[in-house]
Amino acid sequence: MFIKDTLLATNFDTRWSTYQRPTNLQAPRPWRAWLLDRGSLTTHLIAASNHHFKVALKQQGWAIPCRSEAKVLKLKNRQAALIREVELKGNDQTYVLARTVIPASTLTGKYQQLANLGNRSLGSVLFSDPTMRRGTFQICQLQLDSGEKVWARRSVFYLSGKPLLVCEVFLPILATTHYTPALLTNRKNRP
Repeated sequence: MFIKDTLLATNFDTRWSTYQRPTNLQAPRPWRAWLLDRGSLTTHLIAASNHHFKVALKQQGWAIPCRSEAKVLKLKNRQAALIREVELKGNDQTYVLARTVIPASTLTGKYQQLANLGNRSLGSVLFSDPTMRRGTFQICQLQLDSGEKVWARRSVFYLSGKPLLVCEVFLPILATTHYTPALLTNRKNRP
């Protein structure tokens, strides 16, 4: 299941909202912990899947980000970026669809490795980098091609001050794991 086949392409250009603590009207309680946790999603998915976790790279290449992605990254109009789309799987089921937009200016020095992650977790790189800082979360509901609505979050990460945007779409199957991340308030990851 490719992200482009699952999500309507225009969905990433939807209205994203910033909430410190969303109410039930803004995000249902079961999803709030996933949407607002500042820790490593990879770590939580490993726990949720009893260590049966893997990353499946679906596509990666240079493309023009959607308008809202370019705006949050402060990219010039029609400026290409490296776009990586993966499935985060637990027990051979897709729990999360993730889309990362990396400006060319970020892919310099030691961060060139971000272009060659393959099926390796981006979180393993981000959360091991002592310079990593995470911006504010934005959340929204996206619509799958099937018509089903799912919750998503995105935030800009900064590595040595260089930005990249990570969007994570939480699929309903994740709720069946009966695992909920504890909300972490790690100062390092605060905006």
